[in-house]
Amino acid sequence: MPDLTQYMWIGWIALAVVFIIIELVTLEFTFLMLATGSLIGGLVVNLLGGPWWLQILAAAVLSVLLIFTIRPWMLRRLHRSDPDAKTNVDALYGIGGRVMSRFVDNAGLVKLDNGETWTARLAPKQSGADLDVGDRIVVATVHGATVEVVPATAVTGTSDERTALDG
Repeated sequence: MPDLTQYMWIGWIALAVVFIIIELVTLEFTFLMLATGSLIGGLVVNLLGGPWWLQILAAAVLSVLLIFTIRPWMLRRLHRSDPDAKTNVDALYGIGGRVMSRFVDNAGLVKLDNGETWTARLAPKQSGADLDVGDRIVVATVHGATVEVVPATAVTGTSDERTALDG
């Protein structure tokens, strides 16, 4: 009967490959740390002639150390620019656009600079403004499927757009 522990190196490589494939799907660095622990801890101890229980212990300890030390650092590096990224409705505040149809009773259509066409109405403070097709606008607020806009001439370029839109 052959001693199967002499083929454990194949198991360590296969386990690391499985962890790397799972990591490619999850992208959270946990399985990358497990793969590294398997290769460095398990495979290296196996190649140095260590017993099977020491291989498993080394892989487990190294994986846990990597998960609690290297993984948080990698996640911080990956997500360091996330708080500034605006998405969905938050990305519309302050965005420019052009009037697509003449405003009648303070309502009309605008095409925003991101390519979307929205139903729009003039902000209450701008209700007397006259907007023609092609005029530049800036989004002040979003109410459901309607954006409130102000003429681009009402927004000064020297201050923060959101501050200018509020006042």
